[in-house]
Amino acid sequence: SAGKIRGSVAEPILGRDTKLETLKAEARAAGEGQQRLDCLPVWRETELYDERERAALAWAESVTLVSETGVPDEVFEELQRHFSEKEIVDLTFIVASMNAWNRMAISFRQGPAKRAIGSE
Repeated sequence: SAGKIRGSVAEPILGRDTKLETLKAEARAAGEGQQRLDCLPVWRETELYDERERAALAWAESVTLVSETGVPDEVFEELQRHFSEKEIVDLTFIVASMNAWNRMAISFRQGPAKRAIGSE
């Protein structure tokens, strides 16, 4: 689901995303485990993610950091091994949308929402 994808790619890539808690909640509601969400910042160092998920995470990271990565051919080729053309378009749109919202929030000095200690 889109919520699961957004929750899976947000944290390690966007870092300061103002909607991160909402995305995590969406991912949990879609059945994502808390341990996998907690390990997203180190997705390359853990075996919690399968090849398809790793391809999506690498793609999201490359697209987000396009000025640094140029979105390498090998990242795109790996993505094509696991996703249809429509899924690639959908994933890319989700990443681009998240990046746009994050950049607007940062530009307008909108930090992460405050929440009570111990609440999710």
